[in-house]
Amino acid sequence: MILQALAFYVFAAITVASAAMVVTSRNPVYSVLFLILAFFNAAALFLLIGAEFIAMILVIVYVGAVAVLFLFVVMMLDINLTELREGFLEYFPVGALIGAVLFAELLLGVGIIGSGSTTVAALNAHGPHVAAIDNTRAIGRVLYTQYFYLFQVAGLVLLVAMIGAIVLTLRSRPGVRRQRAGEQINRTKEQAISVVKVPTRGGV
Repeated sequence: MILQALAFYVFAAITVASAAMVVTSRNPVYSVLFLILAFFNAAALFLLIGAEFIAMILVIVYVGAVAVLFLFVVMMLDINLTELREGFLEYFPVGALIGAVLFAELLLGVGIIGSGSTTVAALNAHGPHVAAIDNTRAIGRVLYTQYFYLFQVAGLVLLVAMIGAIVLTLRSRPGVRRQRAGEQINRTKEQAISVVKVPTRGGV
């Protein structure tokens, strides 16, 4: 029990520190790397509470796909860090408002504000009944019944994000040769090959 509590505090501290570095880091590549570190430690926290399915999904989907996609997009885009820092004070009130709303949602989810049936404190009261059900089966029942439409909307959001990342990276740059599949498929035999008659012993 002491070892589990120690592991919780270690993983939680690293997660909070990584999340802070994501926001405060000046280099976007470092921010994405710290985000990946935060995902790994959050997955370890899920393993400690017995939610192995959520932990594996967090590693496979978010670390293996989303975070790596962010990293590739950040590395491929020519981001001017000076211009990004210039608009910090302009958007600070909006960012502070969004942060306050997210903090209030966290307090509501934990149970400090309000005492609904979906708070963490209320769920802990039904611990024996929750532990009797396999978490993968329970998530599947809730996700594909009660939250089915929200699940489909989340898939559409990820699709839009993927298309946006592709559009941002497909920029015409001078001096860069790109493959044009349409022209390669439609070319004729005369354009593809050229037959040259070389006399005997006249080759290079």
